Amino acid sequence: MFVAVAEACRPILAQRWAATQSIDAARDDRRVHYLSMEFLMGRALHNAVSALGVEGEIHALAGKRVLADWETLIDGERDAALGNGGLGRLAACFLDALAAREVPAFGYGLRYRYGMFSQRIESGRQTERADDWLRDGSPWEFFRDDVTYAVPFGGRVESELGRRVWHGATRINARAVDFIVPAHDSPRVATLRLWQAEAGEPIDYAAFSRGDYAGAAACAHEAEVLNWVLYPDDSTVAGRTLRLKQEYFLVSASIQDMIARHLAEGRDLAHFGRDNCVHLNDTHPALAPAELMRVLMDLRGLAWDEAWRITTEATSYTNHTLMPEALETWPVRLMAEWLPRHLEIIYAINQRFLDALRETPGADEDRVRALSLIEEGPERRVRMAHLAIVASHKVNGVSALHSQLMRRTIFAGFAALTPEKFVNVTNGVTHRRWLFQANPALAAAIDGALGEAWRQQPAQLASLADRAADAALKRTVRQVKRDNKVRLAHIIRQHTGIAVSPDSLFDVQVKRIHEYKRQLLNVLHVVARYLAIVERGEEPTVARTVIVAGKAASAYRTAKLIIQLIHDVAREVNSDPRVGDKLKLVFLPDYGVSLAERIMPAADLSEQISTAGTEASGTGNMKLALNGALTIGTWDGANIEMAEAMGPENMFVFGLKTNEVEDLRRVGYDPRLFAEQNRELAAVLDAIGNGRFSPEEPQRYRALVDHLLGADPYFLLADFASYMQAQRDTDALYAEGDAWTSRAIRNIAAMGMFSADRAIDDYQRLVWRRAGT
Repeated sequence: MFVAVAEACRPILAQRWAATQSIDAARDDRRVHYLSMEFLMGRALHNAVSALGVEGEIHALAGKRVLADWETLIDGERDAALGNGGLGRLAACFLDALAAREVPAFGYGLRYRYGMFSQRIESGRQTERADDWLRDGSPWEFFRDDVTYAVPFGGRVESELGRRVWHGATRINARAVDFIVPAHDSPRVATLRLWQAEAGEPIDYAAFSRGDYAGAAACAHEAEVLNWVLYPDDSTVAGRTLRLKQEYFLVSASIQDMIARHLAEGRDLAHFGRDNCVHLNDTHPALAPAELMRVLMDLRGLAWDEAWRITTEATSYTNHTLMPEALETWPVRLMAEWLPRHLEIIYAINQRFLDALRETPGADEDRVRALSLIEEGPERRVRMAHLAIVASHKVNGVSALHSQLMRRTIFAGFAALTPEKFVNVTNGVTHRRWLFQANPALAAAIDGALGEAWRQQPAQLASLADRAADAALKRTVRQVKRDNKVRLAHIIRQHTGIAVSPDSLFDVQVKRIHEYKRQLLNVLHVVARYLAIVERGEEPTVARTVIVAGKAASAYRTAKLIIQLIHDVAREVNSDPRVGDKLKLVFLPDYGVSLAERIMPAADLSEQISTAGTEASGTGNMKLALNGALTIGTWDGANIEMAEAMGPENMFVFGLKTNEVEDLRRVGYDPRLFAEQNRELAAVLDAIGNGRFSPEEPQRYRALVDHLLGADPYFLLADFASYMQAQRDTDALYAEGDAWTSRAIRNIAAMGMFSADRAIDDYQRLVWRRAGT
């Protein structure tokens, strides 16, 4: 039934795609090409049916029992495993907004066969399995057999007739597979073009004839593995090589496609930069400027200066991290082996850049080394973020604080050199998926209060704040929230066997498991609550259900240990008869878009508790607030702008600020002192470290606790007391009921400015320099 409905939508999508391409080919403005290693699209059926305006027909057929009921129909689709976390979900939101804002656009990514992984929990431990989302095919894919490009690897570079020529040792074909993203209020679409790797020859027939069947299939295997998984483990040489090849495969096919389309439209190659934006979503596609230079010079015969002018005119880059260790670098020897021509081009870019740098005032050799595209050391490495910055006409951060810190810390030297290059575009989310589709009852309640104009102009949500004291609206919002919590409670029971009360406060932390995101701080808080109930006999002000979900990278041992700790604590808390419904801890496995669409409408409290100065922006914070969850959070990322939009009094802010973290680190942070001065914290650490929650292996978490006491790089112990006070404040407000709902309405009202539509408008004006913006 799901396939039947999808097949009915396909021809309409195809017609809209053809009409959009025809209009865009005749445009006088720039086309945006958004390169990203991941696009976390989620399910497509609901979005397509909603955008095409056929929901009424589908519901009518379901009512006549021609089709299954709507929920069952939606659940027949698997999430597209093309992404993992916030980076991929942001890219997906932006495709939706590009269509809505009628921006000529292509997204470019890889057609992963197994995604990142499917998370399973076995005896409290995360295990990974292949996410075989394409097992039954996908009705949303449009195979473009006429769009194929050869991508070379390895080999050698030679000079021929005054031009450098790369003779690749192997070539893998990239075939286009399109995923169409429709606008909701117009016939426009955006295109996500995914690349499928295929061997130039399906088998080596000579090897096959010799009986070397493995050798005969080597070319096919080399191609196939490029599409297997997102972010293969790079702790081995083979893993690092695969990642580099994946990134280049994406970049090469995409650049070739852009240029082919540009020329097919009858446009001058000299105007490629004027007519096209090549946008890099983080450093993964940062080989794009080197590939564009190669194509323009080696294949199209342009001189260096002209090719560089076009490249810098076209290229822009979004940075998503403040952590130097997270900025991608590649060993020179690895690049020399697989991408020898690109290494030559990067060396040439670097030489010209450093020559110019040495001519600037105060440019000593320390500064030259700091800004060089090549990191010198025992193993020389190419700094991909530096390449992206030097080749881009604009570089943006993704929240006001992140952009400020980016200019002041990791990219301070570049910002001093070209301050006009650095801008901010705060992230945004698509309200079409995260409110209309995920929470239709709340959207209808807002319609009742404001009318429907806000659906096209989400900034109008701001006027909802004037209705925060409206008794009828508050009753409706409370009922919608409870209905969503009943639904989530059923899902929790189905997936974990744990019964939770929808009358408890649903406290939600859903995001990638990482030390800086501080799920461990949340666990410390749960243990403190538990000990207060069972050791001190305290009666909590309100019952609470703490819900955690997220994946840990397969090689990230500490993150996986935190997941195990969550399960061990949950086992004791949830089974202790002294606790009952007063406190529950739940971990929902295999977190993805579809599960998020169930969790976020049900959340009362949103945990956004990263160490100040570490989270670039966050978008889960926006989605949860849009669905009426109040935020408990640090002064970090987009939390700051959210607090400013709604008023800080409508958010539970706690913890050290960025400057205070820096000051404490500078004078010498001793986390053990915080534990010694706080009995509650000391008891929590003792309970975890001494095996209370892991009696079968008492030392299981000893190293985790010792690391907190001895180093605590993300300042959990320093923020613990403030965090616990903020949690007590949430209890007090939730107990009031009416006041909590008023504040929830103000949170929703403040989220209009955090729409992906606004973010795309900012990109057009500040980064992509499209006409009329």
